[in-house]
Amino acid sequence: MTDKTTSDTHIASGQDATRKPFRRLLLTGAAGNLGKQLRGALAAWAEIVRVSDIAPLGELAGHEEAAVVDLADQQAVHALLEGVDAVIHLGGISVEAPFEDLLEANIRGLYNLYSAAQKQGVKRIVYASSNHAVGFHPVNSVVDIDAPLRPDSLYGVSKCFGESLSRYYFDRFGLETVCLRIGSSFEQPKNPRMLVTYLSYRDFIELVRCSLFTNRVGHAIVYGVSDNRRKWVDNTKAAFLGFRPQDSSEQFEHLFPLTAPDADLDDPTQRFQGGPFVLAGPMEPKS
Repeated sequence: MTDKTTSDTHIASGQDATRKPFRRLLLTGAAGNLGKQLRGALAAWAEIVRVSDIAPLGELAGHEEAAVVDLADQQAVHALLEGVDAVIHLGGISVEAPFEDLLEANIRGLYNLYSAAQKQGVKRIVYASSNHAVGFHPVNSVVDIDAPLRPDSLYGVSKCFGESLSRYYFDRFGLETVCLRIGSSFEQPKNPRMLVTYLSYRDFIELVRCSLFTNRVGHAIVYGVSDNRRKWVDNTKAAFLGFRPQDSSEQFEHLFPLTAPDADLDDPTQRFQGGPFVLAGPMEPKS
């Protein structure tokens, strides 16, 4: 199979499409961790999957077409959305970063995506938000989708912007969005905090499937976590999506043996749900 990845904004053609629920889906951030997990599943959902990133996309499957696009390039993003039925938006920066970088990727880039989607007649976007939009809620609380936004970092602030922007585009233009407040989606948890925020790859794929195929979603928010023993979030108000996680972090609990409570009760990384993110942002200099 030849690699059909293209440079700049040129889009390679898909081949041998068969009739499926969607004609064309766009997956941004397709070269990232979760994008790689999702690409195989999308083959059953769309005749053509347009995969996009600024990083190498690798070898393409027969149903895939590739576009190397910087989300901050408004003209390129407009072309990227041509002929697209729905978008799974995993693109952008997924960790704390300098504000200038977040501005281009997560704020300007997201605006470009929504502006282009509205102009091109896209009906739905599945947006990778983050639990870091509410990371300054304490660990001894359980938050639902109506909990106040309390971002734990500039990265979290950028996700709050994304949720607000998507709300505006639904209220003003009827463009539906499901905001996925993704926890920690890796092959296995990397620390004790991730036993609470863990989202298995299988549950992540199912969450995206529910977000794409639910008949009407309006503007929805759902927490992306598996059925873990300890819970900081409550998805009851998003039950209409039909997301029922099948996995749990319980199988990994042996990796992090129980210890007595830490004597440092003032440690913010232990007090707040965002963990280390609450200290990751820059310290603003005093005037």
